[in-house]
Amino acid sequence: MTDDAVRLFARSDPVSAWIYRCLLGALAPYGPIRVEPKRTCLHLCGARAAFAGVHPRRAGLLLTIRLAAPIESPRVRRSERVSAGRAHNDVLLTDPAEVDEELAGWLGEGLRLAGGPVG
Repeated sequence: MTDDAVRLFARSDPVSAWIYRCLLGALAPYGPIRVEPKRTCLHLCGARAAFAGVHPRRAGLLLTIRLAAPIESPRVRRSERVSAGRAHNDVLLTDPAEVDEELAGWLGEGLRLAGGPVG
């Protein structure tokens, strides 16, 4: 984990950092990504743009996934259409087991829309 990620997760329970590591592991089969540290979050970026935001919480993290449309799932806490072809979908993760095949698929689709893997 980078120094920026360590700093962001410093005030969170250890489970938050563990969930973040699981997210990165779930993304590995899709190819390399770039992590851009921001003041309060980390952006996961593809070749052209960010496709997800990781917002640490005390006992978990809020993951915002940028997709072409809102996700209809009970796991999605909130969906917001930000333009005609983009929606932000918020998923609250409190357990590493929640980083599953369904979530990895959403992240993979977001990475595809962000231009694919970096490199």
